[in-house]
Amino acid sequence: MQYGQRVVVTGMGSVNPLGLTVPETWDNIIDGKSGIGLITRFDTSMFNVHIAGEIQHFDTQVYLSLKEARRMDLFEQYAIAAAQQAIDQAQLDVDTKDASRIGVVVSSGVGGLKSMQQGVLVMDKEGPRRVSPFLIPMFMTNGASGLVAIQIGAQGPCLSVASACASAEDGIGQAAMMIRAGYIDACVAGGSDASISEIGISCFDRMGALSHDQEPPYPTPKPFDEVRDGFVMAEGAAVLVLESLEYAQARGADILGELVGYGSTVDAFHITAPAEDGAGGCAAIRRALGDADLPPEAVDYINAHGTGTVLNDIAETRAIKAALGKHAQQVAISSTKSMTGHMMGATGALEAIFCLLAIRDNIIPPTINLSHPDPECDLDYVPNVARKAKVNVALTNAFGFGGHNAVLAFRAFSG
Repeated sequence: MQYGQRVVVTGMGSVNPLGLTVPETWDNIIDGKSGIGLITRFDTSMFNVHIAGEIQHFDTQVYLSLKEARRMDLFEQYAIAAAQQAIDQAQLDVDTKDASRIGVVVSSGVGGLKSMQQGVLVMDKEGPRRVSPFLIPMFMTNGASGLVAIQIGAQGPCLSVASACASAEDGIGQAAMMIRAGYIDACVAGGSDASISEIGISCFDRMGALSHDQEPPYPTPKPFDEVRDGFVMAEGAAVLVLESLEYAQARGADILGELVGYGSTVDAFHITAPAEDGAGGCAAIRRALGDADLPPEAVDYINAHGTGTVLNDIAETRAIKAALGKHAQQVAISSTKSMTGHMMGATGALEAIFCLLAIRDNIIPPTINLSHPDPECDLDYVPNVARKAKVNVALTNAFGFGGHNAVLAFRAFSG
């Protein structure tokens, strides 16, 4: 980033359909494994959609007491788990003397949707006196941020950005801006969502957004494939610890990479559909590169938004072409949502982690389920098999309902 403090990453954590830790998740991503399977949370016999990216074997008691967990929605439990992993890796000890210099920005696209659904059903069936007194903090979108701050004792700015599928990336970008401006020294930033519920599946299916490819072994979503038919809902959380370079070095932290650029725009076109020419996404990519003071030719890898919906994949392809010019044909691009599914407002943070790991390991994740490339999506989408390649600069795109576009640029750290 061009002015003020440099922003570095010192910790990463995640729980998601491919793993309960970042290392487990990354191994499965590089192996091209899918986290998509049958929904087990409720009876789907009346639904058109029967699959999702559920988290398996999550043990709340690793991070919380049963009493604490009962008073939290699942998206808040996931957030605390991911945040604790990231803080442990960063070895960030929030001391009372600098607690007001540590922020928390854990975003969410929809908050505690399942808790809200259950609360409404209880009120309708049993009356208002049976509604839980904990319902409000269980479904409010800032609940995860507030609870993470309580867990670690951070007393700086505590925010939750709600910009649909761009929520986590916008939150990370806003956190970085506070750090580089000198407003705070460090921030626990990311996203969490757990919207696999009757109402969640119903709403997105009625919009025509979800994949109806329901046959085992569930080779969907199919980003950039000619026969793609929608995204697959998933759940999870991912969190980064961001710090100013000065603060990280002063406490001897291991630096995992540098966040050098952030771009945010809105299409101002349609409440759900992207602008067909990709103009808003293009502008966000250009802003991120401008913020990082990098030319298009510096980009080695892009983790695409790549949901597997017809309109989104074409618009994103056009956005990348417009932003990178001729270099768009040379850059490696992949959609890891082909493996994780779409974790809604949390996915952007997990995909930021994948960018940092691609830089660390010089390997590019694949886009699985890509067998019949759409002629309108004619870039290098790294089909089906991971690829060894030098990665120094990586971008991650997040384009959400409402026309929200957010892009982050990461670079290998050099002192």
